[in-house]
Amino acid sequence: MKLITAIVKPYRLDEVKNALQELGIQGLTVSEASGYGRQRGHTEVYRGAEYQIDLVPKVRIEVVVEDAVADDVIDAIVKAAQTGKIGDGKVWALPVDTVVRVRTGERGPDAL
Repeated sequence: MKLITAIVKPYRLDEVKNALQELGIQGLTVSEASGYGRQRGHTEVYRGAEYQIDLVPKVRIEVVVEDAVADDVIDAIVKAAQTGKIGDGKVWALPVDTVVRVRTGERGPDAL
């Protein structure tokens, strides 16, 4: 099993969720995040004063999937989140040793 984590622009969340649903992914976790990559933030003007915004708002999406579909899930996230502009985000995968469904005690693939 793999834990796939994606950091994407907030307004691309619905597209990513739809792409994952089309693959049959039934569960995911979404949380707000902030950070920066190559864009290093941006400046904004508020009431005549210029402010440096160092941390850009992002969304973190996490999903645990079987190894066999991990590459398809990553490809679907990238395609749905991609705008072609700087700051589109990142996607990475980590191995998962154990998953337990708290309600039933099921372990491994049955817990997904």
